[in-house]
Amino acid sequence: MQAEDLLKIVQDVLDERKGNNITTLDVRGKTSFTDYMVVVTGTSDRHLKSLCDYVVEKVKEQGHRPLGMEGDLGSDWVLLDLGDVIVHAMTSQARGFYQLEKLWSVEGLSETEEVPFQE
Repeated sequence: MQAEDLLKIVQDVLDERKGNNITTLDVRGKTSFTDYMVVVTGTSDRHLKSLCDYVVEKVKEQGHRPLGMEGDLGSDWVLLDLGDVIVHAMTSQARGFYQLEKLWSVEGLSETEEVPFQE
């Protein structure tokens, strides 16, 4: 399955299952371990888990096997690794704290440069 096809399935399922603030980050050229990261906010730990469970169910129907899932009920962040697409399902508090979109939007840093810390 092509990365773009997998991404479309993920986006559709998250939207259908009422994921909030779905953001897709194209990280090709920034990392070698995935092509896309999808960040989504859920309303509770149960919602986060169910969002990822539904994505797993749908991609398996298409013959794609997920590589793993981290986080469970009681977690404020569930990570689903689909290979070319990684899903970060987070509570609004965790999403605000970790700011993944900001982290992955940093352009052109050399290995010796540092990202300034902002509160």
